[in-house]
Amino acid sequence: MMNKHSLRHMKKEATASALAEAAFALAQEKGMEGFVVEEVVQRAGFSRRTFANYYSCKEEAVAAAAINFKGADEVSAWIDALDEEMSLLDSLYQLMKLQLTTEHFRKLQQLVSLSKQYKSLEPYVLSAFHGLQKTAVEMLDRLSRGRYPEGYTHLLTGAVYGAIMPLLDGCLNVRFPDQSPDDNGEAVAFDDYLDTMFNCLRSGL
Repeated sequence: MMNKHSLRHMKKEATASALAEAAFALAQEKGMEGFVVEEVVQRAGFSRRTFANYYSCKEEAVAAAAINFKGADEVSAWIDALDEEMSLLDSLYQLMKLQLTTEHFRKLQQLVSLSKQYKSLEPYVLSAFHGLQKTAVEMLDRLSRGRYPEGYTHLLTGAVYGAIMPLLDGCLNVRFPDQSPDDNGEAVAFDDYLDTMFNCLRSGL
């Protein structure tokens, strides 16, 4: 049976997610300068005081949409059930596949695009992206059990998430599973890009 602490935590996460999604939607519709916090709380159905309990400003709420994604519960459950015999690279590969769904990746791209238009948003988007990377580091630290030099997990996740950034800012063109080659013929398939990246890491490049 679920305890009160778990229910309270789930309610807090749901509230934070609802506020973030409302802010993100308004940012897409109106731009960062086209709405205020009051509109966020009205759309999400909460009070201004509740907003202040979770976010310091609308920029932080918008950026939080980067770490609020469908499947987050699945990722948490997967991490809790991790096989400690799996290699760190294979564990990180599986985490990336779970985290970077097509829907979530496009949301990240939209947030990066917004941050280019509105510089006040940029540090919050970078912070949110760092939050995803932090989850990966914590997972690898748990698996490593002191078998690797200090800082190795940071180096590994830094390489992987650093290789994702060119996809988010549009420097590299990728095609998602729901797109046919005819839609984006010159793009590399996203899954192929991930496979190539991890194969390079496995070979020591």
